Amino acid sequence: MTALLVDHVTWRIGAVPIVDEVTLEVHPGEFVALIGPNGAGKTSLFNLVSGLRRPTSGRVALAGTDVTRAKPHQRARLGLGRTFQTSAVFASLSVVENVALAVRAREGGATRPWRSRSSDRAVDATARRVLTEVGLEERADRLAGSLAHGEKRKLEIALVLAGSPAVLLLDEPMAGVSAEDVPALVKVVKALTADSGRSVLMVEHHMDVVLELADRVAVLHHGALLAVGTPAEVMADATVQEAYLGEEL
Repeated sequence: MTALLVDHVTWRIGAVPIVDEVTLEVHPGEFVALIGPNGAGKTSLFNLVSGLRRPTSGRVALAGTDVTRAKPHQRARLGLGRTFQTSAVFASLSVVENVALAVRAREGGATRPWRSRSSDRAVDATARRVLTEVGLEERADRLAGSLAHGEKRKLEIALVLAGSPAVLLLDEPMAGVSAEDVPALVKVVKALTADSGRSVLMVEHHMDVVLELADRVAVLHHGALLAVGTPAEVMADATVQEAYLGEEL
């Protein structure tokens, strides 16, 4: 079964197509990178998949369930998680408290006025397990606001993982990360699909990161899907080179 299906999705503003008849499948355990020049429609497509926007036509499905009209929180409960280009954490809370809030939200208990001690211990244990997965276990009790930017990116991934997603949308996870911090973050992102069955759809401008992580690459140009294939196939595609990659590659 397909983990994520984008089926002939179009989104128009007036007569202008921002996303134009895009069809894309992401399979269980697969890592797909979405690339394209600025203004190609990548973030708009993410907004349509995550439910922040509703397509003019076409449909979106998660594990065979049509979610085209579902709201973002409903899609999250069906197994969709997303990060954003801009870092967003609770700076005045500790790292583990940030993740614990996400765990409680998943369990529907984020707004309960009371919680048992055993419940709190279970939530804390889950939060710390997630932090270990992203390599932040030693930072668990530090204030989130004190983290370096690359560490905040790891924390954002942890917040999404706390919701136990089957499909992850990563919107430029390397944005703003210093060159020396990129390898550690790449290692975390690479592990997201390893032996977990999770699927990842990632927007990223760093081509070296894309080539290292992606099983397949999808290229958007003027809102339309220009090519889909293995990294080697896409790199060798003359149409892609002319439209986006250019002589630099």
